[in-house]
Amino acid sequence: MTAPVFVLDPLVPPDLCGGEYVLDGPEGRHAVSVRRMRAGEDVVLTDGRGRWTEGVVKAAEGRDRLVVTGVGDCTDEPPEQPRVTVVQALPKGDRGELAVETMTETGVDAIVPWAASRCVTQWKGDRGQKALAKWRATAREAGKQSRRVRFPEVADAATTRQVAALLARADFAAVLHSDFEHGSDPLATAELPAEGEIVLVVGPEGGVSPEELAVFKEAGARPYVLGRTVLRTSTAGTAATALLLGRTGRWS
Repeated sequence: MTAPVFVLDPLVPPDLCGGEYVLDGPEGRHAVSVRRMRAGEDVVLTDGRGRWTEGVVKAAEGRDRLVVTGVGDCTDEPPEQPRVTVVQALPKGDRGELAVETMTETGVDAIVPWAASRCVTQWKGDRGQKALAKWRATAREAGKQSRRVRFPEVADAATTRQVAALLARADFAAVLHSDFEHGSDPLATAELPAEGEIVLVVGPEGGVSPEELAVFKEAGARPYVLGRTVLRTSTAGTAATALLLGRTGRWS
């Protein structure tokens, strides 16, 4: 899929073959004024939840309206298996958006922000809602850029107990914990399920606390390492996701 991707939600089939779709508002403005789409160019339209269709630009009107002629039926892309969810501790500054962007480009299915005890950043009140909105907007834009038609879900910020409940329901639960002296196994050698849910916890820069690690172990998660080098929290989830997608066959 090489044509640019634009979001139209809800995406429903045209009433007739060769029917028209209209992009307006911010998405139309992005298509017309930023991407400068013109008549005759190919596009892909998606609702971001797996439904998509191909089209050809019929006209660019004004600065924020793109008319697209559908050239095929709507297709529903099924969720990939196994599903990969990354629980991401809140990084400092804009590193959270960097983590969301690169994990989306890599292929993660869901991201859960986690307010770990050692996080310097804390999401509270309006500030937290704005930060969450930025993460969700980043996932949407990165999904479009990477030509995805099913964007990752970005959940509300979770507590440690809520993360533990998520781990308890997983078919494979792991905590990235760089401690070779206390039983952490290489993630590259873990036995992974062919389907179901993989949940991976990425701790903050200060690491997962002993208390949090104990709660996660009680929920059924095991500690794993990626290697002998220590990655930043904003890059560890992307590296681990790439490893998991390669090992489960989703990249084959």
